[in-house]
Amino acid sequence: MTPVLVRQHLPHAGPTSRADLGARARDWSEIQERMLVPLYEAVYERLDVGVGTRLLALGCGSGLALLMAASRGAAALTGIETSSPERLGLARERLLPKEPNERSARARTDGEDSGDGGDRDRIQLTDRSPKDAVGAERPEYNLVTAFEPIGCLAGDADALAGVLAASTPLTGRGTPVVLVGWGPPERCATTAVLRVAAKLADPLRGGTVRLRPALRDDLEEVAQRAGLKPDGSGRVACPFGYADVESALKGLLSTGLFDAAVAATDQAQVDKELTEALHPYRRPDGTVWMPNVFRYLIARTP
Repeated sequence: MTPVLVRQHLPHAGPTSRADLGARARDWSEIQERMLVPLYEAVYERLDVGVGTRLLALGCGSGLALLMAASRGAAALTGIETSSPERLGLARERLLPKEPNERSARARTDGEDSGDGGDRDRIQLTDRSPKDAVGAERPEYNLVTAFEPIGCLAGDADALAGVLAASTPLTGRGTPVVLVGWGPPERCATTAVLRVAAKLADPLRGGTVRLRPALRDDLEEVAQRAGLKPDGSGRVACPFGYADVESALKGLLSTGLFDAAVAATDQAQVDKELTEALHPYRRPDGTVWMPNVFRYLIARTP
């Protein structure tokens, strides 16, 4: 299994607040995004991603999963990231070469053919919705992934079902669509840490406003609502490993799952309680290790 312990993270240029969206995106890219690498590898291996794969990645983040698909020889890649312009900017830095001029950069970002060939025709990155992101000349996708796990935030299943419904017209019949969710709470150490976010965000209601427990049939219900037919599933161990508590704080805060807690209290309070919650997962060498299991569902388009 690919190791996911983050041994180091790059220092930011000068002091930055954790509320800084650019810093948060860099923390995501440098620390947190790689925690799901074992999941990406398992899915790509099972579906034989490689030459001939035309991938539509929903919620592509800063592009690590797309980069892995590109390294396997995928023929065409489209990444859609509507929630974080900062992460999308980092994905562009990772996946797209330097542009000769601003017009060419804008053309490729908007999903238009820049006429220069190579990666500029192979890879598209956009913040548009699926139905608006792809031109009529783009071939049908034969794989859709939604690697951002559901089963944590209230409403996350509803949002995913809507995005999937908008994506299926861009695919052919029987195209695999990959959905991901958190595993059972008892098998996810991170669940205990997320209770800090729930408690601080809504102390009077017992922390039930933003966070919710993962349910066994979450993924199947989303697939059904999107008109997809389940066709297999799997579980993958994805431990969250950090070089130290400071790296763990940066990585976890970069997910955005603690933003409501920060707004309800303050950053210092969230840092303090999160540090305490991480204590059981600290190892003698100072690293932080949190075992987790994620579940994926492969569904097919009608």
